Amino acid sequence: MSTKVNKTIQKNSIFKVGNVTSIEGRTVRIKVDKEKNLSSLLYKGDILKNVTVGGYVKIHKGYITIIAKVESESVDEENWKFEKYGRERSRISRILVVKLLGFFQDERFERGIKELPLIDNEAFLLDRSEFDLVHNFVEPSDSPLHMGTLALERGQSISIGVNNLFASHIGIFGNTGSGKSYTLAKLYRSLLVKFKDQSAFKENSKFVLFDFNGEYNSVDCIVSDKKVYNLSTRTEEGEDKLPFTEEDLLQEELFSILANATEKTQKPFIRRALKFYKSVDSKGEPLQYILSILRKRVTEVLKLTDKIRAHLLIDYFRQILPPKFVDDEEVYLDDDIEWLNKSNQFVPKSSEGFFQSNPEAIKETIIYQQVAEFEFEDDFISRVITFLYIQLISDVLANRAQNEHIAPAINKLKSFHKDLKRVVDTENTNDVSIWDESNFVVVNLDKVNINVRKIIPLILSHKLYIDHKNVRGADPNKSLNIIVDEAHNILSYSSERESETWKDYRLETFEEIIKEGRKFGVFLTIASQRPHDISTTIISQLHNYFLHRLINNNDISAIERTVSYLDKVSFDTLPVLPTGTCIIAGIFTPIPVIVKIDAIAASHEPNNKTIDMVRIWLD
Repeated sequence: MSTKVNKTIQKNSIFKVGNVTSIEGRTVRIKVDKEKNLSSLLYKGDILKNVTVGGYVKIHKGYITIIAKVESESVDEENWKFEKYGRERSRISRILVVKLLGFFQDERFERGIKELPLIDNEAFLLDRSEFDLVHNFVEPSDSPLHMGTLALERGQSISIGVNNLFASHIGIFGNTGSGKSYTLAKLYRSLLVKFKDQSAFKENSKFVLFDFNGEYNSVDCIVSDKKVYNLSTRTEEGEDKLPFTEEDLLQEELFSILANATEKTQKPFIRRALKFYKSVDSKGEPLQYILSILRKRVTEVLKLTDKIRAHLLIDYFRQILPPKFVDDEEVYLDDDIEWLNKSNQFVPKSSEGFFQSNPEAIKETIIYQQVAEFEFEDDFISRVITFLYIQLISDVLANRAQNEHIAPAINKLKSFHKDLKRVVDTENTNDVSIWDESNFVVVNLDKVNINVRKIIPLILSHKLYIDHKNVRGADPNKSLNIIVDEAHNILSYSSERESETWKDYRLETFEEIIKEGRKFGVFLTIASQRPHDISTTIISQLHNYFLHRLINNNDISAIERTVSYLDKVSFDTLPVLPTGTCIIAGIFTPIPVIVKIDAIAASHEPNNKTIDMVRIWLD
């Protein structure tokens, strides 16, 4: 017998665990040999860890090697009826319950079941080379990205394939203080450092990160070469502003959301007003066109015989026309007219007669002449609000709308606009990009109110998604990664602070991105401490997961329902994972693994460390 054969027999005798006793689908029971019940084994001078829960075994079925993971173990007591003598402990058998994971093929580990084992097939421990194959998650054609080491196997490095990870939707979940933000920073820090010198990377890939708590806006966090927008609604002028074009914002659904419009009355009105706006904007001389309309509406109002409607419409004109000043004192639009109750109509104060019988007198009124001073506002949303008032005047004159039904929507939009103009720039932005020669953008929402906090990620993501689809049609090499930290702020489906219309629009926008984005090269990364609060449609469409410590039962249940890649052992460890340790599972890993994430330099970390109370109090 050759030396090689002798060594193989010797190795198999040491590494053998036991024999298969039952097969129930993917679940297999293995009876452990009685001499293998020790915690460790000695092989060639090395102490090897014996098989335990969470470990791996290989089952030989002829020339096929099947890999399984130990999910639980128990003992079985044999009933000796005819054995008179024997040690009591010899009657105890150790039973392993394992789940089939995959098989070895062409010196690679493949996930899935090719064949089931047979009763009495032998099971063995994995040697070091086989263990490495099981934990090799990088395809030969992919580029490796080192993430950390196995938490339960010291020294076993874990790398993941760049293509398999970043060309996918990613979910990072964990309670506060579990390390999820650190993992997010580690992921994108490693990627950007790896490809920082590649011009094609900067040209073809774009990343935008929505930061709700101001954790990533420091100069060196993640990467130094980034563009940061520090948005604020706390001051009149705000801080930074995001550039948008009219086309980005001129959407019926968006304005309906901003105005909190009702379905049956206010939304149709907004639709008519925006259609009116677009038709005027397409004219050769839009200002002259709108001036002629305003003069016509003034004439119609001054001829009205309904006092309530007439004064109401005069008030609307005050919202549209600029004020008139004489010697630094404001002259009101109706200073030279008055209502005559006897005849139910406006009349000029300075002369006799009626506007109905003498329409030429209308041209001498302050309100009519002030039309000539009208100019379009520089701010786009202010212009739209003006058109809403013009449309409302037309609708009231035509008995098509009532003030009490429409005015609340305009007032809501005006209120929202005060905050929105502090963070959005719609002036001269046709050639302006948010990227500013960088391919990584951080949008800091820490200093904005809740309304802006919800709307900015929505409209910016929608804009970038549409722009990217248009560009990628001509250049299929382009990619866009949208990163949302604390994603429950905008992806929750249980919020009671907003209307159903707004909630539907918000979720439908991101659900479209996550369902359809992959074919266009658009990928979503979400991090959250409350996965149960996020739309199940969104979570179920994620491809790869980094799961930190989760304690809340609702969060754990949400993960159990949606993450099909997780085995029982990994799932049971979720509530007790140490800080900085997470379970990595998904299409980029054949098996779920518990990984201690490697450290990054302190200057590149997110600003989210827990305050040290003792140090502060002692100082």
